[in-house]
Amino acid sequence: MAKYRQGRINDEFQKEIAMILRDVKDPRVSGAFISVTGATVTPDLRNAKVYYSSLTGDKKEIKKGLQAANGFIRSQIARRMNLRITPEIAFIEDGSIEYGAKISKILEGITITDPDDEVAVDGEENND
Repeated sequence: MAKYRQGRINDEFQKEIAMILRDVKDPRVSGAFISVTGATVTPDLRNAKVYYSSLTGDKKEIKKGLQAANGFIRSQIARRMNLRITPEIAFIEDGSIEYGAKISKILEGITITDPDDEVAVDGEENND
């Protein structure tokens, strides 16, 4: 299978999973704001890894909810995508969004001082 086809399958798989997660009725999944950050389908279409991130909710409960809804998600993938084989799905938590939010918060706390506004040691402003 050509690499460009594999990339298209991965992208389409990611989009479809994101749309399907909106329809899941399990409160552990529907109550949490889940972002699908990536998907990787093996070239033989037997297995797929779906990377997700959530800023709200209990991480363990979300994982259990996704595993419980795995059959529904897989059946929806079979209906929506024209693949020879519907892959087995493994959900993997991706901490990149949470990490990015943490870094953003740290950067917001940094104050930048202008070197021209520094006060000289003797109490007078530096007028170079």
